Amino acid sequence: MSPQPRLPRMFFQRNTVTVARELLGKRLVRIEHGKRLAGYIVETEAYRGEEDMGCHARAGLTPRTRVMYGPSGHAYVYFTYGMHWMLNFVVEQEGFPAAVLLRGIQPCEGVEIIAERRKGQPSKRWTDGPAKICQAFNITGEMNGIDLCAEEAEIFIENSFPHEMIHAKHVSVGPRVGLFTVPEPWKSIPWRFMLDEKIIESE
Repeated sequence: MSPQPRLPRMFFQRNTVTVARELLGKRLVRIEHGKRLAGYIVETEAYRGEEDMGCHARAGLTPRTRVMYGPSGHAYVYFTYGMHWMLNFVVEQEGFPAAVLLRGIQPCEGVEIIAERRKGQPSKRWTDGPAKICQAFNITGEMNGIDLCAEEAEIFIENSFPHEMIHAKHVSVGPRVGLFTVPEPWKSIPWRFMLDEKIIESE
């Protein structure tokens, strides 16, 4: 599969919800020991500002959230439930805490490596969750804060599907996952975006 142009920093310097929607169809790439692992982004969630009670930034600036307050186009990788890493992309302007959580991808390169790391699981379940993506792509806390837009970046996003090509009828929108104790309207705000994977398969 031919490499595509990488997303520039200006892509990430926009409204969180817009970026979350327009990341659908783009390609996550991880360079590991000279090999490419890649997958089309099919599910994202937006988390925006200290007022968002579902966002880590509700606690303000802390050692954990510091990356979110930094420049856009960087990775925010955090540990949860004492066992899982989660990959997010920092967005908007420096000083305003916001990020997009990567919830699901459809693998397209390095599939044999992904299959080995997700052994025992059907292919449809290899990367259909944020922790699964990090396991499949070997993304850990060591990558927290890395610049996704740097020329030497080991993780970056390729502009494989211009958002104009993805019609709204192929995108499902709904509330974010797992915010059981978060108050309204943040619990139900429709900031989760899911792409019909058939669009990718037909490409």
